[in-house]
Amino acid sequence: MIVQLFLGSVLVYLLWNIICLEINARKARRLKVPLVRLPIDSNNVPWTIIQPHLWSILDRLPIKWSSYPDFVRYSRRGWHFADKSETHVRLGPVWALVTPVAIYLHFADPDAIHEIFSRRADFVRPIKEYKLLEVYGPCISTAGWDDWSRHRKVLAAPFNESIMKFVWDESLHQAKAMLRSWASAAEAGIPSMQKDTRTLSLNVLASTGFRKSYDFRGSADPAINEEGGYRDSLQTVLDNIILLMLVPYRLLAGPMVPKSWARIGNAAVSFKKYMMKMLEEETAALNQGKPGSGGIMTAFVRALDVHNQETSASETKNEEAKRGLSVDEIFGNLFVINFAGHDTTANTLAFSMLLLAAHPDVQAWISEEVALVTKNVPVEEWDYKGLFPQLKRCRAVLLETLRVYPPIMALPKWTSRRAQTIKVGDRTLTIPPGISTTLYLLAIQTHPKYWPNPYSWLPSRWILHPAPASSPSIDKVRGEELLVPERGTYFPWSDGPQNCPGKKFAEVEAVAVLACLFKTHRFHVKAEAGEGQEEARQRALDCTKDINMEMLLRMTNADRVRLIFRKA
Repeated sequence: MIVQLFLGSVLVYLLWNIICLEINARKARRLKVPLVRLPIDSNNVPWTIIQPHLWSILDRLPIKWSSYPDFVRYSRRGWHFADKSETHVRLGPVWALVTPVAIYLHFADPDAIHEIFSRRADFVRPIKEYKLLEVYGPCISTAGWDDWSRHRKVLAAPFNESIMKFVWDESLHQAKAMLRSWASAAEAGIPSMQKDTRTLSLNVLASTGFRKSYDFRGSADPAINEEGGYRDSLQTVLDNIILLMLVPYRLLAGPMVPKSWARIGNAAVSFKKYMMKMLEEETAALNQGKPGSGGIMTAFVRALDVHNQETSASETKNEEAKRGLSVDEIFGNLFVINFAGHDTTANTLAFSMLLLAAHPDVQAWISEEVALVTKNVPVEEWDYKGLFPQLKRCRAVLLETLRVYPPIMALPKWTSRRAQTIKVGDRTLTIPPGISTTLYLLAIQTHPKYWPNPYSWLPSRWILHPAPASSPSIDKVRGEELLVPERGTYFPWSDGPQNCPGKKFAEVEAVAVLACLFKTHRFHVKAEAGEGQEEARQRALDCTKDINMEMLLRMTNADRVRLIFRKA
């Protein structure tokens, strides 16, 4: 009886799925765009849990990803990376992915993408999908458009130009320590380059934003037990973000849970305590008339003060008139800053290091620029305002890595309460309310119509008027200019009013790190037994293509490739 009931329930579920799929397919046909059916929605929770295990088996089979049927390929989380612009080249600038739950219109048309970003009230962020980010409270990522500017005003304040010198100096300080650590590893190679870039990025963010200074300790250095500390707690939280989004951390920290889960829950509790402590210390300093740390916490304390004044002045508060941030909103935004500001830069640096190791010519190219621009000035005397604008090749490495390996490959938007029209090429598309308009960023950033040789990592594409390789000089290098991409074809930091406020922060940090590392040293891929250097470099490239997409794009296992860091 139980077996029959179970099988009957499964059959009913499958039939209902098929009916819903065909209903949505009929709606999609009215849009007169190419469509692809997908029997299981990507947000289906059981499928989210099952599909990584299924694909771990399929990946072992001698079958190319492109050989699978559409409904198999698009069911994989992070399918965008393997696909890049292929589907758009085949189907055109807009196509529909239809599931039993929704219709996802995928766009790779520059003008249409620019218009969707600009019309923020017509194409809105799917707040319900972002609610999982509220691990500690409401934040800028989950705020509606009417409330978003209140969060943005507070968060944008610390990321202004005045703080960039501090970012530059701290990034150089951390990079010098990382260089020493990597050089000390000698021929054994760096045990975990990916872990070290995360440590560096976290240290820069902690020091710049929260005035918590840490010495860099790399994977090649003797280990120190930091369990329960700020960095350890945050790292545990970030490494287990999916679980924490699905299960409240208070439950994970409770009794009767597996030890592995309890460790994650306790780390989440510890991180909240650190946030509370930082907030209390900053509040006390400002109340005593002290200037405060000058970092992100100063802006948050002032926003909390405004919130408290408003709350005490009016018990029946008008939502539209709200200013400042509540305690829960501060904690929510602190978490998002750490998640978005730390992991994105760390992963991009990790990709860049392996790509540079596989391309010795690019290492020599940026090293040439650094040597000419910085001359014999010691690293600790490098001036931000004088040097950062001149290090265009270093920026080109960052920009090209973000073009091919963007942390977020597609951005969802939803049509608001009424139908919206948008021009795509020479036709006007009328999109009903409640349809997902997915901005397929990786597709537009790798589309052959806008990017020559689009799938290859070529930092030199970003440099206009390049200095001749045969006779480079400081004047000719200074005459190089950075490419400005065609409007609507490059979005690593999103676009429009809701773009990332940390863009300049990430650029300054990455350029400082690259310049410091490659002025005097070079990467080499440690060859395995019986392997030549070309095979070793190809293995490094293959590693950058083996990715997962839990929340952000990252390599599945960067540590399987060891890098040797030697003086040039």
